[in-house]
Amino acid sequence: MARTNDRLELDPSLESHLGLSTFEGKFDVKDLVGSLSEKLITQSKTSSGPFDPKPFIRTFEAVVDRLISVRKDVQVKTEQLEKNVRLAEREYSRKMAELNKGFEAVGSSFATMENKLSEVGREELETVHIERQRAQAAHNLIDFYNQLSRGDTSRLDELRKEGKEGRRQVAVILRRLTTVAKEVDLPIAEKARENIDKYCEKFEKDMLYLFDRCYRKGDPKMMHHCAQTLLDFNGGGSCVQIYVNQHDFFINKIRDHVDESDELWTTISQPDSTAPKTEPGLVELFREIRATMAQESQIVQAVFPNPPLVMQVFLQRVFAQSIQQYVEQLLSKGASISELAYLRMLQLIHIETSTLIDDLKTHELPSITPSKSSLDNAQFRRSLTNLPSNVSSASATTVAAMLENAMDELFMPYIEGQKYLDRESKSLEELYAALLASFSHYHARTQRERGKASVFDRMVDRLGAAAANTTAGGSTTSAQAAAAIIRFGGMMTDRVHDKTAEEPLREEDGLLSVDVAGKMLKWHAEAVGRSVELSNQSDVPKNTFALLRVLAEAIANSYTEVAIETAQTRIDSDPKMEPSLQALTVINLVDAICHLWQRYMSLAIFPLAASSVTIRREMTVFINQTMSRIEGASSNLLQRLIDSKSRIIYWLTSQLAKQKKNDFKPRNDDQSFARVNTEPCIVCCEILEKVRDAAMQNMNGKNREVFLTEIGVSFHSLLLDHLRKFPVSATGGLMLAKDLKSYQDTIVSFNIPSLAERFEFIRQLGNVFLVRPEILRTYITENYLGRIESSLLIPYIAQRSDWVQFESRFNESSVVDDVVADMSNKGLKDRFKMGRLSTMMKELESLKIGEGITNAIPSGISSTFPVGGRSQAILPIS
Repeated sequence: MARTNDRLELDPSLESHLGLSTFEGKFDVKDLVGSLSEKLITQSKTSSGPFDPKPFIRTFEAVVDRLISVRKDVQVKTEQLEKNVRLAEREYSRKMAELNKGFEAVGSSFATMENKLSEVGREELETVHIERQRAQAAHNLIDFYNQLSRGDTSRLDELRKEGKEGRRQVAVILRRLTTVAKEVDLPIAEKARENIDKYCEKFEKDMLYLFDRCYRKGDPKMMHHCAQTLLDFNGGGSCVQIYVNQHDFFINKIRDHVDESDELWTTISQPDSTAPKTEPGLVELFREIRATMAQESQIVQAVFPNPPLVMQVFLQRVFAQSIQQYVEQLLSKGASISELAYLRMLQLIHIETSTLIDDLKTHELPSITPSKSSLDNAQFRRSLTNLPSNVSSASATTVAAMLENAMDELFMPYIEGQKYLDRESKSLEELYAALLASFSHYHARTQRERGKASVFDRMVDRLGAAAANTTAGGSTTSAQAAAAIIRFGGMMTDRVHDKTAEEPLREEDGLLSVDVAGKMLKWHAEAVGRSVELSNQSDVPKNTFALLRVLAEAIANSYTEVAIETAQTRIDSDPKMEPSLQALTVINLVDAICHLWQRYMSLAIFPLAASSVTIRREMTVFINQTMSRIEGASSNLLQRLIDSKSRIIYWLTSQLAKQKKNDFKPRNDDQSFARVNTEPCIVCCEILEKVRDAAMQNMNGKNREVFLTEIGVSFHSLLLDHLRKFPVSATGGLMLAKDLKSYQDTIVSFNIPSLAERFEFIRQLGNVFLVRPEILRTYITENYLGRIESSLLIPYIAQRSDWVQFESRFNESSVVDDVVADMSNKGLKDRFKMGRLSTMMKELESLKIGEGITNAIPSGISSTFPVGGRSQAILPIS
């Protein structure tokens, strides 16, 4: 009851703060509480007693009760409104669905009606419209035809005076009349045809005069009108020709000469110089063309109704007159200098022209939609000739396609068929022949002086025959190469000696050089690069193979094989002279050149033939055969250098044969002892040291080891046979020991363990001439000698000067008795000469001293001495 009373006593001033408007919009709780308690706070401040909270409590309790009732009212209203909204939404959805159904029905009705109209009326309406146009056009055309047959042109003249549209109508009428006049066969047809032709000629001249006058005045609008009118009249070709012929570019910017003072012309024919990238005159011409086309593309597009066609005519004139004329001058100048200058200039022009073409393609103009009169005209032509409606008078060729065709036509005279490849091959042949001229002269004279018909002579004969075929009409790459080498190398098949005999020979002219081979490959790479630039993509593998044959002819046949043959001739020349070791240098350089060539093939040539499996296979077979031929020649050269019938071993044999009979049994001991070594020993050691130094300088790895092993083993065999031939005294034994020690020191410097052990055996064998007789038996049973049967050593021991004195005591042992008993059956001669070299070496080869002395010495130089690991260098056939 208390709360009810308090609630009834709620201050009326607070009622306004508890209405719904208070909670709408921006609402702040602090403001509400402040407004409700403002009056109570004032009363509390005026009261003199302590603070009394009861008024506040009663007030806020009443406010809470009022807010609760307000909330209930709001909730009831909210629920009612939500219910009304749901009802309205359902009603709206129902109405929208009904409307959609109605619209769909109406749309379907209209579509059905339209389809029926299209099926029934469109074709008939179009037919009627075309028939009406045809009838009207035919009526007007007959009327004009009759007037012109009488010579009456007043109606056409009046139509021309009506301005632009009148002139365009006259153009269309005259074109139709020309077509009709050719078909009509009436008595008045001839007269009418003459009058029509005269009027057409007069009309065309007047329009061209008007176009020319507007062109000079610079009036693009009237120029466009004239061009459009002439297009409707006869296609507008005459208008385009006037515009192009009178253009300032073809009148004032003609280049009639090449600037020969430019530095380019002094270096273009030098193969070691870089190929020129630009030519000032050509650059200036192309710059003017770019500037002119940038301007003309805008003018043509504004003036002519068919700008792509006009641009094509203009560009065709540019290529046919300006560019082609200057290109011919440049190529003529290059050809007058050399083939290389011509080809370099051709490549330069091709690159610059390709760049120009790419730039000009940016000026591709869009085709303009034909005007209404053009459409009417086309429809009239179709009505007369029954042409299909999709036929258009516009050119189907784009500017880009025309530019490509123009470039093909520009270079076709220079690269069609075999023209370019023949000139490229000829240029390479001339360059190689000039580069190898001194080399060829040197080897030709060397071969003649040796008096031997070599590969070089046979090559000259073949080249002469091939050159003869060229003069008889042959045009193959090999024939041209032969002719060039014959001409520039100064070689003739009759080999006239008088002129070349006057020229001094220089040793450096005949030496192989990796730098020269590098030049040949560099020049070939430039030629291949030009071939890729100038040839069709499908012809690149074939042309690359053809140029490879030219390179192989020069670097293999005319260079490396000639040097190998000359080296072999020198080896076979005079056996009494000290052998020349230059063959090792030749083999080393041949190996380096072949590796460089193979590297070049892998990186530059084979990738270009990847598109043709057949040509790549042929190319691989060709290069493998060439490399195998060079490898075989190098192996034969090395074998002849070692062979006992040729040089090194033969020379060592001949020097050992100069050993005097009493060199190791001297009469004057003091004088003999003063000598360090005998003369044959000194000479043999010198040549062995030269062989060692040459091998160290020109060979490496297993090749050098095998080569020096062959020399060492052969010399070891010579010494074994040599020691059986000379009697040795006590003092002579010291001389022999010095010789054998020199031999051993020289061979040890080869750094081959097996040879060191072999010559340690030789040294110990030489000591049998120094050991006292009473301990000789013990000595030969120790060290390396102990591993050999004593009977094999008797031929050597028998050369001691005191052998007769202790022979009986030496043979007292049971072992020696057995040997003597066995030997007694063979005779005294066999007894002391049983250890011939073949038998001795067979016994020695059966030993293995520290795995140093091998069982067998390789007999095939081609398998033992592959040049520079060439077995891995031969390219596989893919």
